[in-house]
Formats: sequence, C-alpha cells, structure tokens
Amino acid sequence: MKLLIQWLKANSVILTNAGSLIATNVMTSGLGFAFWWIAARQFQPEAVGIASASVSAMNLLGSFCVLGLGTLLITELPRQPGHEGELISTALIVVGGVSLCIGILFAIVSSYVSPGFKPLNASILHILTFAVGVALTSTTTVLDQALIGLLYGNMQLWRNTIFAATKFAVLFIVGFFFAGKGGITIYAIWALGNVFSLLALAIFFVFKKGGLGKKYFPKWDLLHKLGGSAIQHHLLNITLQLPTSVLPVLVTALFSARVNAWFYVSWMIVSFAFYVPVALTTVLHAVNSAQRSTLARKARMTISVAAGVNAAVALFLLVAAREVLSIFGSTYAEQSTTIMHILMLAAFALVIRDHYISISRIFDRLKSAMGLIVPGCILELGTAAVAGHFGGVTGLCIGWVAALYVEALTMLPTVYKTVWGKQPEDAVVEENLINIALIETTPLPSIGQNFMGTQEAIWLMETFHLPAIRKTTEELASIRTSGGLTGKGITQELVRVKIAQDQLVSKTGNRVRLKPPALQPYTLPTPQSDRVLTTGPDRDSRDAG
Repeated sequence: MKLLIQWLKANSVILTNAGSLIATNVMTSGLGFAFWWIAARQFQPEAVGIASASVSAMNLLGSFCVLGLGTLLITELPRQPGHEGELISTALIVVGGVSLCIGILFAIVSSYVSPGFKPLNASILHILTFAVGVALTSTTTVLDQALIGLLYGNMQLWRNTIFAATKFAVLFIVGFFFAGKGGITIYAIWALGNVFSLLALAIFFVFKKGGLGKKYFPKWDLLHKLGGSAIQHHLLNITLQLPTSVLPVLVTALFSARVNAWFYVSWMIVSFAFYVPVALTTVLHAVNSAQRSTLARKARMTISVAAGVNAAVALFLLVAAREVLSIFGSTYAEQSTTIMHILMLAAFALVIRDHYISISRIFDRLKSAMGLIVPGCILELGTAAVAGHFGGVTGLCIGWVAALYVEALTMLPTVYKTVWGKQPEDAVVEENLINIALIETTPLPSIGQNFMGTQEAIWLMETFHLPAIRKTTEELASIRTSGGLTGKGITQELVRVKIAQDQLVSKTGNRVRLKPPALQPYTLPTPQSDRVLTTGPDRDSRDAG
C-alpha cells in the first residue's frame, strides 16, 4: 500500500489531468444522451432532426477550424514561460474569427445543397446563430487543450460540466414553453451552454487569478513564427480522425443502415477504452514537451496504465458484452457481440500508435510521423473495405484491426527506443544540470567571531554532494552548436583525464595535491566588535542597538 501511495504521488500530475479528460468524455457523453432524450420527448421529430444535423455540422466544422492550434498550444505553452496568456488569446481570436466566417458560409450554401438545412438560412438571425455556435465550438476546443497544456485539467473538467449541465437544464425548462419552435431553438440552447461555461471560466480568472490584464493581450508575432507547426499539427489531426469518421459511412455503403446500427453501437462502447491512451498521451505531451529528460520514465507509466485499463475492459466485455448490448435491445445483443469483441482488440495497437504520435509531437517530428500515419490511414480504410467485401461486417472489423497492428509494428521501434532504449549522453548531462538547478540554496547566517562552538556548529550543518560538471549550460550549448564536444565527448574527455591521472599515480606513487595556504595568526576580537553579522531587513535595527 505504501508503494502504491508513493507511485500515485510521483505520477499524480499525469494521472489527475488524464483522469479529468476521461471524466469529461464520460460526463459529456452521458449528459449529451440525456439532452437528446429530453429533446425527443418535448419537441417535434422534425425539429429534433434539424437540430441534430445542425449540431453534427457544427462539431465537424468546429473541429476543422481548430487549425491545429490546440495541439500546438499543448506543445508550446511549457516552452514559452511568461507568454502563455498571449499565445492563448491570439489562438482563440484566430480560431474564433475563422470559424465564424466558415459558419456563415456554410449556413448560406448548405440550404442550396440540401433541403434539410434550409432553416439555417431562414433569416440573418438563424445564420448568425449557427455561425456563433461553430465559433464557440472551435474556441472552447482550443481553450480546453490550452488548459491541458498548462496542466489545469480540473478547470477544463469544470468548464465542460457547466456546459453540459446548463444546456440540459435550459432545454428542460424551455421545452415547456417553446415546444412548438423549430430545431434552431434546440441548436441555440446547445450553443448557450458554451457561453455560460466561458463566462464562468472568465469570472474565475478575474477573481482568483488576478484578472485579465495585459499579459492576456494577443501577440501576433509569437503565433506567426509557429504557423508552420500549427499546419503540421492540423494535418496530422485530420488524418488521425479520418478513419473513425469514415468507417460508419463505409459500413452503411457496403451493407445497410441496419448493419451500421449494430456496428455503431459496438463502436460507441469500445471508444471509451480507445480514449484512455489518448488522454494519457495528451497529458504526456504537455508534461514532457519542454522537459524531455523524464519522457522515458513517464511514458513507461502511461503505457502500463493504458495497457492495464484496456486489458481490464477487454476482459469485462469478453464476459458481459451480451448483457451490455442488451440495453439497446435483444437484436443488438445477438448481432453486435462478435463485432464488439473484434473491435476491442484494436485498443492494444492504439496504445502504441498514440504513444508514437505523442513522442513525435514532443520531439517535433511531425513530418516523419505523417510518413507513417498517412499510409496507415489508407491501409486501414483499404483493408477494411476489401475484407468487408469478402467477409461481411465481421471481415471489415478484422481487416481494420489487422491494419492497426501493422501500423503499430512499424511504430514500435521508435517507441521502444525512446521509452526503453539507452538514454543519450546529452540527455544525461541535461538531466544532471536540471537536478543541480533545482537544489535549494538557503542563505547561511554569519556566526560571531567570539562564538567558540563554531567548529561544532559547522559539523552539524547539512551538506550536499554536488556532481562535478565540466561546463555550464550555456557553454555546453555553445559547444554543441559550434560542432565541439557533445555529451558523449565530454564523458570521453573526463575518462581520458582520469586514466592519465591514474597512470601518473602508478609511476610516482603520489597523487597531485593542491598546496594549502599558509595559516595566518588570529587575534582575539575586542568586546565592541562582538556582534552577529546579519543580512536582510533586520540589519539596521540590530546595528542601531
């Protein structure tokens, strides 16, 4: 038990922030289901259909308009101390402005493409309502990721809790008075939940964090320098989301909407297990983006936790899958059990893939990551389609899972080398420098010259054995950039000096020692000078006395 408590304390930052992400996912999904259940009971089916389609379009456009800035903030906030507020405000303004324009354009054009979206273009108010909803979705997504980058996971959990609870409560009340209204009313209530959550967060910062001062003013040059990285993050995120978005459509196209219902229920349940490594690696990315020396130790922990949780969920579903699916009906229990068992096997491959992606983001290797992710995405969809053509929906699931394991095998060498491989000498030197910088240096009081117990007092003082380092941080950086010694070269140089010294000792029998300075005569102090020297604010008062 003591070891478990120590382990929890040592990994509390990652566990609590990852736990907040998982809790957010569970809570928003649960209250989201309740939201649509209330809407279905209080509004007409046509209104619910328009609202659900509008919310789906809002979420799709909102995720696209994030532009990779949320993931970029997770990477850069730990690397830009003192500029956190400026980076966040700049990203929110950019994302909000882009998504507002895209929302207006979609509301106008969509009504000509599909008659189902005509209510969005019924008036200027409807157009603006939809556009504001898209802007709120994208900005809150970026804000949540920024809070994770700052390791404020509890704050993003509370924001999402306020968002989900507010929209549920408002819908329940409004349904009694405006049940005859159209679907845009349900959509507006959904957007209103985001408004309340942002207001609550702003109030918290004003009263608890000293307000929203100049440190939160946007600074465009900071974001301009990081625009290329944001685009790379954005492309990687879209590529990762593509298979999960296309698979249900592929099932419907190859088979039928009825078969897709069986597939989608199983997919929805196992997605909770799929989200565990995503949450852990997201926080791992935030913790180690600016401190890579602890990445191996932290990654071993996240891999162990993710694999352990997935194993527990897989064992549970192996035994109780039919009972869980029977909640949706007896047909689902009969048709979806095998599908769920096959899909659950993908969780272990996703542990490797998610850690590979996190490591690539930490070391800024997004281009090389895309070299594996893009072919992997094509392989997933292609294998699933071919296997589904010959083996039905079961074959489609097997093909998709097999493609994921092929991806995981290609990514495993990088993950293994980073997590379990030998740590580079440069990382060892960097970690030693960090450890020295973290040592507390407490000022020692001066001792009066007439204190005869000085020797005893010195022996009672706590001492630190500091490791010897050949160069300071700045010198090491200049040596590396000028092509001089690396961490390995420094170690070799120290070994060479040690060998030369040992050879000298073996020849002469004596070790070179420094000659101590000659002792100076000591004179007893006069009583007037008998005074304890002090520093700080009390010095003047004591000298005056």
